Amino acid sequence: MPAATQTLLDDSAVNIDEWIASEIDTVFAEQEGTAFVSGNGTTAPKGFLTYTKEEESDWEWGKLGFVLSGAAGAFAASDPSDALVDLVYALKAGYRQNATFVMNRRTQAEVRKLKDDAGNYLWAPPATAGGQATLMGFPVAEAEDMPDIAANSFSIAFGDFRRGYLVVDRMGVRVLRDPYSAKPYVLFYVTKRVGGGVADFDAIKLMKFAAPAG
Repeated sequence: MPAATQTLLDDSAVNIDEWIASEIDTVFAEQEGTAFVSGNGTTAPKGFLTYTKEEESDWEWGKLGFVLSGAAGAFAASDPSDALVDLVYALKAGYRQNATFVMNRRTQAEVRKLKDDAGNYLWAPPATAGGQATLMGFPVAEAEDMPDIAANSFSIAFGDFRRGYLVVDRMGVRVLRDPYSAKPYVLFYVTKRVGGGVADFDAIKLMKFAAPAG
């Protein structure tokens, strides 16, 4: 709910309503990013990390399957990249072709250090300007709202999110002027309607940073 004085509105050479709407888009984008990951489904879209999770060997529809990293709060000390291979192949072939890794920048920093048996980094930087980094041949999307690596955290997601997560978005931002409630300021009530939730539980898999039971 930003505000401006009536004098500014009278003297401005630009359309303040449009400028506020464009500026507030950035704020809404940040809020939506948080909601799509961890939203409660009541006052925000339901984030994919808030769904019930099940280890891949026991997975059933209505839950998100996960694989284990091999150690509590870390990758396994021996062959740490094997867990990423397990994560990739937990996803069915029809989803893998359009799949993307999702993690925050601190998790990326850990993943970038992983190498194969020949000493080559699994992470490949963009081949062209404006390109996208890849991990094991799949693109990587940075989402700051994903949790950091910690004991029992779900810090890496992998899947075809276009098929797996449905976003219902009323296009555009609505701006309503209120020149009465806070004189001499004019308040701008800015609203946007958006919802979301997992639509295909086959399309998204997670990595849990934990050791196998027993």
